[in-house]
Amino acid sequence: MEFFLLLMGNGILIGLMYSLIALGFVLVYKATDAINFAQGEFVMLSALIAGAVIVVAGLPFWIAVLIVLAAMIGFSFGLERVVLRPLLGRPIVAVIMATIGLAAILRGLGPFIFGVETRSISLPVSDDPIILGPFFLQPVQLTGALVALMFLGGFTWFFLKSRMGVAMRAVADNQQVASAMGINVERYFALAWAMAGIVAALGGIVWGSMLGIDVHVALVGLKVFPVVILGGLDSIPGAVVGGLIIGIVENVAAGYLDPYVGGGTKDFAPYVLMILALMVRPYGIFGKRKIERV
Repeated sequence: MEFFLLLMGNGILIGLMYSLIALGFVLVYKATDAINFAQGEFVMLSALIAGAVIVVAGLPFWIAVLIVLAAMIGFSFGLERVVLRPLLGRPIVAVIMATIGLAAILRGLGPFIFGVETRSISLPVSDDPIILGPFFLQPVQLTGALVALMFLGGFTWFFLKSRMGVAMRAVADNQQVASAMGINVERYFALAWAMAGIVAALGGIVWGSMLGIDVHVALVGLKVFPVVILGGLDSIPGAVVGGLIIGIVENVAAGYLDPYVGGGTKDFAPYVLMILALMVRPYGIFGKRKIERV
């Protein structure tokens, strides 16, 4: 039983860290109705910038956080203005294909600009594990989980209570109607991408400190797809629940099945869940079911 609780505890922390990355998918989807397939590369770019600032330039951690946030906000605004804004009014598939192309470009340019070596950075927390009963918590994972909870709560309030959040939801529902009501659609598109950049910046620093910084950090974006499919692409609570389910399932699967099959179950177990979710409830646990009149 203690082993099961240990796996559960680690799964919850990892799941909340997945939720932080999944939030980037949800923010863009809620505002633009498109999936950002480059979100993992956004996280990779943030981690590479953090590694360059901390390891190469030798700047303090908190200064590096501010630089990474500013860089990703500027990058997101520039991306929206130069690449995505000309696609307004085009079919959603055009935006999706643009993000796929952007992901390939970032994976190629990242090592070219920042180098191919793996760098390591450390969060300003202790390396000693925290033991709470049967739970064995890593401070890095606990910090990532707390950051995720803080931002998930903040963005939930933003979309439900603030005028800007309501306007972003209106833009996502129908761009033409929102524009006719006086909402500046282009402005809210840019805001959504900037918010996704902020989430990617924090996710890149947290995941980069845990995995090491190189292009493989982008794979976290692939691991998050089952999270958003399971929870619902347009639901912030869904990102939390989906992240928790995926985190727990992959840890429990690794703990109990890996000794019998030689490892690797945590890599495919989330995708088994994703396929089942697509077969049974394709809009996710908390996703909004779209009804089309024919």
